[in-house]
Amino acid sequence: MKRLRYDRGYSRRKFLADASKGVLSTGVLMPLADAIAATGEINKAYPEELLSIEGYTKGKLKTGDTIDASNVELVKDLLEPVRYEQILTQGRKLKLGKTTTDVMRLSPWEYIEATLRNTGKAGFDAKGNVIDKATGGPWIGGNPFPDPKDAIQLFAAQTLNWGRHDASFYAMQLANINSDGADRFKYSGGWAEMSPIARVSMEPKPYWPEHKDKLRFQSVFFNEPKQFRGTSFLNIWDYDHSTLPSLYGYVPEFRRVRQFPTDQRFEPLVPGLTLFLSDAWAAGDPLYSWGNYKIVGRGPFLAGLDDNWAADHPNWEHATHGGPKGKTFWDTTVQLVPEAIMVEAEPLKFPRAPISKKRVWFDARNQVVIGMVTYDRNGKPYRSFDGAYSLYDNGSKKFMDGKHPYWSWCQVTASDIQTNSVTRLQQVRAVESVHLSGANDPRMYDRYLTQAALSHLGAS
Repeated sequence: MKRLRYDRGYSRRKFLADASKGVLSTGVLMPLADAIAATGEINKAYPEELLSIEGYTKGKLKTGDTIDASNVELVKDLLEPVRYEQILTQGRKLKLGKTTTDVMRLSPWEYIEATLRNTGKAGFDAKGNVIDKATGGPWIGGNPFPDPKDAIQLFAAQTLNWGRHDASFYAMQLANINSDGADRFKYSGGWAEMSPIARVSMEPKPYWPEHKDKLRFQSVFFNEPKQFRGTSFLNIWDYDHSTLPSLYGYVPEFRRVRQFPTDQRFEPLVPGLTLFLSDAWAAGDPLYSWGNYKIVGRGPFLAGLDDNWAADHPNWEHATHGGPKGKTFWDTTVQLVPEAIMVEAEPLKFPRAPISKKRVWFDARNQVVIGMVTYDRNGKPYRSFDGAYSLYDNGSKKFMDGKHPYWSWCQVTASDIQTNSVTRLQQVRAVESVHLSGANDPRMYDRYLTQAALSHLGAS
């Protein structure tokens, strides 16, 4: 009998062989970057077993099915241990969607165009900062390393531009759910981030000249509940990848902005939330404040990359399920990710950090983060993060970002493994009909990203 060249185990053997050689070359049948550059599709880079859940499970699961406790063993190898345990014992469910092969649905349009246009132009300077090799200046836009060769390139690209827009504002609702299923804390507020470099949509581009030495401006504030209204934080990042951001905060009790210690990055933003500044986009600290980056695994994975926009709700609010009271987990559509890259890193500049390392999963198709687990100082799993992205276009409804549909995250589940509490975070259309989600609005800087803006938000 003639053996099939690409049987079900071929991909696994390819990933293991690459790992044994210490190399990273995305794609199985051909280099992924070449397939994307040629057609904008990933099909030619992977065998059928990695392009559909039907192929992977030999028809035991199909698009539209729901993963629950009765069938989760079929996909155990596609899940990090925390999600597997939540499905098995806590009533969590995941709906299976179709694997996205068109890369234009996996990031903002202009970001992808800049990535393709600028391929091969990025490098590192003597200090390890990402630069445009032609000029020696800061990066000029898109993913600097779309065909990553090591862990540091993956994390450098992620740290450089979190949300992949030049500027983003996310109206947010957050809730902390106890192990008994009760709402312990509920918050609403907003998150803003703006890049003064590597700009692909907003003028001036690729740099905002007076802030060319900065990597980003980022703020977060809370409007509800009443006792925390006005609480806010502002991070101003230097472009130097080793320098800790300047951190400012508005404290309602004192009605003023004060500067916080720059290494205060591992404390809850407000009581009850399983979220630290360090957690942002799995790269909430400067690149070289962490170290010992290494690739520890590759293979298929299940993650939410499309079909997660709650378009039918006027405020984009997501439904929940699971847990003792049916509200612990978001309803989420996941798809088979043909290739995920697992990277570990350890904190270097935070001697009092409560974590010893983090393990982060990247989608090889677009290098976005699709999962993270952090470990405590004893090396035990501490907190787990999984989220869902989407192009805000479901076929009948669209939310536009300029000429193209908006692409962004939709919701995040942050689980404290040691207490079994869960923080749910979702991007909504608006908070108080005043703060609206969207991208690339130049007014964001004055409204959200200065110390004066913090004072104004605190007084409103």
